Amino acid sequence: MSDRFPPGFLWGAATSAYQIEGAVREDGRTPSIWDTFSHTPGKVADGDTGDVAVDHYHRWREDVALMADLGVTSYRFSVSWSRVQPTGRGPAVQLGLDFYRRLVDELLDHGIAPALTLYHWDLPQELEDAGGWPARDTASRFADYAALVGAALGDRVERWITLNEPWCSAFLGYASGVHAPGRTDPAASLRAAHHLNLAHGRATSALRSAMPARNQIAVSLNSAVVRPLSQDPADLAAVRRIDDLANGVFHGPMLHGAYPRHLFADTAAITDWSFVHDGDLRAIHQPLDALGLNYYTTALVSAADPDAAGPRADGHGASEHSPWPGAASVAFHQPPGERTVMGWTIDPSGLYDLLLRYTREAPGLPLLVTENGAACDDKPGPDGTVHDADRIRYLHGHLDMVRRAIEEGADVRGYYLWSLMDNFEWSYGYGKRFGAVYVDYETLARTPKSSAHWYAEVARANELPPAPPGA
Repeated sequence: MSDRFPPGFLWGAATSAYQIEGAVREDGRTPSIWDTFSHTPGKVADGDTGDVAVDHYHRWREDVALMADLGVTSYRFSVSWSRVQPTGRGPAVQLGLDFYRRLVDELLDHGIAPALTLYHWDLPQELEDAGGWPARDTASRFADYAALVGAALGDRVERWITLNEPWCSAFLGYASGVHAPGRTDPAASLRAAHHLNLAHGRATSALRSAMPARNQIAVSLNSAVVRPLSQDPADLAAVRRIDDLANGVFHGPMLHGAYPRHLFADTAAITDWSFVHDGDLRAIHQPLDALGLNYYTTALVSAADPDAAGPRADGHGASEHSPWPGAASVAFHQPPGERTVMGWTIDPSGLYDLLLRYTREAPGLPLLVTENGAACDDKPGPDGTVHDADRIRYLHGHLDMVRRAIEEGADVRGYYLWSLMDNFEWSYGYGKRFGAVYVDYETLARTPKSSAHWYAEVARANELPPAPPGA
């Protein structure tokens, strides 16, 4: 078994607009749902907001130079919808587009391939006020936005991603309320899921009309690896129910043109799904050039014990409201093993399973690992260096599984480390550090961690070195 990756394998790093840009009131940008949510008391740890974040809007040249130093060959970033189209309607603001034009040109000048995500959770607040993702019109507005960005940047950006983790947008945003906009309405969350699917399909068509045919379009799903607590038929049924809600609700329409056959019955007490109109599934089921998969940990489920009560150990934040509509009969359990500071169990085998699953699920469709990484307890040493051996072990283990999946026939074209740098980690604020680059939040100085130097060596060699001690 070779330790080398295929020729041309993309070694990437990823970020998102609200987590790094800051400058939330500059050059015509208006509030997104995350501006509103983070400024709502009690929603984000320590009252943190993305107002400044890590000031990438002003430090983008420095950050691109960092990427070049780290051997990154592709950079996945997202466009702030409300920076480009502040109300979610109408013409683009050229000052907003100009920022992304400058960023893309700088990346290309450094030999770094841009990978542009159109939506990483920051819906313009005006569209949320008009109904948000549960409203059908939002899908049309997203297609218009996609066409604007595609026309502006399609001549120089070849890799496009429509949505990042629509599961989080729908179910953490509208069911459990731990993400923006913080609503807790199970029926609304299912409507949001469908309209996100529709937005993806319409945006894909809009991009193909607005851009050169050479450009590649993908979507990034945080598909769950769901495992049963036992082989009891009731536990296996729990796996099927959660798999439909975590995975099939998105990959079913996107890849196969149909929702999972049990999903409507499982959620019949919540909604009749009448928001699915004739022609919607055809619109959603657009040919893709790649499928992005984001992976961090596994899920362990069983049939619920009606006499047991306690917190829901699904790793998706604390809320009295479940992000799993129609799944009250399912219990989540903490998988055994070492955990990151997010409390997520470290299980590289889940990434292997995920890549092989989608090799079977969508034969012939290239795969990208569009996010993978770990939050660690990173602190500078007396000499200012940040030694994060635990992150290096995490990355080695997961990259080894990517390599093994490729050996088993998975057509994996690239890997994007989450994240390029420490940043605003959504409802956890600045308390969780995922970055390969350490950010001092007082001075905003950037310092590559040991894992950044290790990753650079892997990227330049296109080969996985021997496992580090303790791996």
